[in-house]
Amino acid sequence: MRKWLGPALSAPVTIWLLIAFAAPLVAVVFLSLHEYSDPFGPLIQSPSLQQFIDIASDSFYYRVVFETIWLSVAVTIVSALLGYPVAYWLARMPGKYRAFAFAIVLIPLLTNVVVRSLGIILLLSPEGLINIVTGWFGIPPVKTMLFNHGAVIVALTQVFMPFMVLALYDNLQNTSPRVHEAAQSLGASPAIRFLTVDLPLSLPGLKSGMIVVFLMSSTSYVSATMLGGKKVWTTGMLVLQEAMHNLNTSLAAALALVMTVTGLAFAVLATLALNRLMTWRYGGKSRPIALPRFVEPVVNFAGPIVSWLLFAASVVLLLLPLGLVFIQSFNDVELATAAGFRGFTLRWYHEVFVSGYYTDSFIVSVKVALAALAVSLIIAVPAAFALARFPFRGRSALLAFWLLPLTLPHVALGVGMLKLLQIYVAVPAFIGLVAIHVVVILPFAITLLTASVIGLDEAQEEAAASLGANAWKRFLLVIVPGLLPGLFATSIVGFLLSFDEVTVTSFLTTARLTTLPVRLYAEASFELRPTAHALSSVLILLTIVLLAVVGRFVRLDRLYAR
Repeated sequence: MRKWLGPALSAPVTIWLLIAFAAPLVAVVFLSLHEYSDPFGPLIQSPSLQQFIDIASDSFYYRVVFETIWLSVAVTIVSALLGYPVAYWLARMPGKYRAFAFAIVLIPLLTNVVVRSLGIILLLSPEGLINIVTGWFGIPPVKTMLFNHGAVIVALTQVFMPFMVLALYDNLQNTSPRVHEAAQSLGASPAIRFLTVDLPLSLPGLKSGMIVVFLMSSTSYVSATMLGGKKVWTTGMLVLQEAMHNLNTSLAAALALVMTVTGLAFAVLATLALNRLMTWRYGGKSRPIALPRFVEPVVNFAGPIVSWLLFAASVVLLLLPLGLVFIQSFNDVELATAAGFRGFTLRWYHEVFVSGYYTDSFIVSVKVALAALAVSLIIAVPAAFALARFPFRGRSALLAFWLLPLTLPHVALGVGMLKLLQIYVAVPAFIGLVAIHVVVILPFAITLLTASVIGLDEAQEEAAASLGANAWKRFLLVIVPGLLPGLFATSIVGFLLSFDEVTVTSFLTTARLTTLPVRLYAEASFELRPTAHALSSVLILLTIVLLAVVGRFVRLDRLYAR
């Protein structure tokens, strides 16, 4: 049956990713091999390891790289500890409530990283919520919670923990209820069932979550810049500094490549380590966990308490910063970090909506998001049909390539695309920005649309064919209406992902092409006024409203179905 159809439908996505994803990464490799940086020099030069020698011989770069690694490891561990209770809660939630519960994860996930970092600042600042609450009990304020490694770890955990939750949820929801019934019939308490059944069976999800969280946190710079206060440096911050301020794109490329290799090395080590605990997946004998009898009462008593404490901490960390941003947007203070409520005012919203200060940036963000979304849908729909209905050799490898942008650092993409746009000056910056945003959207669009295509009723298509409808009529009258809920959900998620993107966009914006999140990040970095919170509140409400609209058509817990 038309073996060529699967590869043909896969071609548009593959070609786009080769141009807008693989080509910038190749450019990064070439840039890193330059002997010295020349912003206007040719891309391909005589190869040299000078940039890597400079990194290895300079104690500053050496320290920043290792500081980034241990920060990323800490964020990964904390995300796993806090993510497990939330994922377990979602997986055990009754179906009719699960979609609503999923909003706890999806609202922060789809909210701008700058907005979420502003909320963490309000939580940890000298006049922040924590010091206000502790002051009620006569505890002196702690004025050193901001601008240190702990603040950066908290902020990065808040940003990336949702990915850990979704990865763990994938496995926990697939555990058969009969397994729990069998464990219960043998006398296992809920705490023992988790340690001996759910935890081992969730290790594949833990592995995926650890890899994604480490790779993302190791190259992030927005939260580290805002919460580190230049006292904490990460490799992502150095890449942005060298590429945009020092115009040393070769060193920036080498640093990005170092962290890419480091991230891949972590992925390999995590895979090898956790695979040793999952011998049953590879034909080996399982090694059941046997707890000493004297430990079981302790686990049964402390397990539920620890679980609920971690769950409460997770929910507070995910949602409280967003609530603080919303409250601060009405606060009559000049300094945005002053969390104490001094008086109600609407002047910050007046500046946002009436002064027109953000209008140009808002229009740019909408144009980029709509253009990137349109391209993503056009090329992702055929790819979804190729995956769901037309199996072909090499499909698994191709899917892994399509999902690769989720794991490889976006700072590397930014450096590579910046250099390519300098070479191909005839390509407008807007096109380059849209191309990168399509890369950001595609993994989610392909995942969501593939699930929608699998859910189509092929019997309806066969009935239409028996009534004389040709392929085009079947597509327009049967397939498209069946795909509308999935297309709508994908459109909302894709628009939010593009509209809120900061990491790679910061490399490609110009004076006339600055998106709203980048504008917000710049203001939060230099002049933190409550107008940033007013604008952030608008973005939070936009996310909530759009997710509520999506929930009318597609259950939110199925947005991540794979």
